This record gives sequence, C-alpha cells and structure tokens, in this order.
Amino acid sequence: MPYFVYKISPPSLLTHIGTEDRYQNARAWVRRLRREQPSEAVFQYRMAFANSQAEAEKLLSKPRDERVIGED
Repeated sequence: MPYFVYKISPPSLLTHIGTEDRYQNARAWVRRLRREQPSEAVFQYRMAFANSQAEAEKLLSKPRDERVIGED
C-alpha cells in the first residue's frame, strides 16, 4: 500500500501532493515540507497509509481522537 502526502488547509481542504511507496521516503518528504513552510502558515502537511487516494482522504478528513497519556 502506498503513502499519500497531503497539504491540509482550513477548513479541511485536502490537496494531494504526491504518493510514495516507501515509508522512509514519505516521512522524509513530509518532514522537509514542514521544515520549509513559513512559521505563520495556517496549513499542515500529513501523510496517510491507504489502499487508494479516496481512502486516504477519508482517513485525513476524520477528526482525530484526543490522546490521553498516563490514564489507566
């Protein structure tokens, strides 16, 4: 399954930037994009591991659950 790289702009506007087959390449690409973006930018870069571009967009559109650390 490929890794899909997206630029996410408010209000949840997804722009497909590209696709990578290897996790290391996708991770490095997203990290480089994040490092190069202006500090006042209101968008973010994310990647999704999915079977298709439609599935990746569905995963990225769904709100993420809050992470609770240290709760038993």
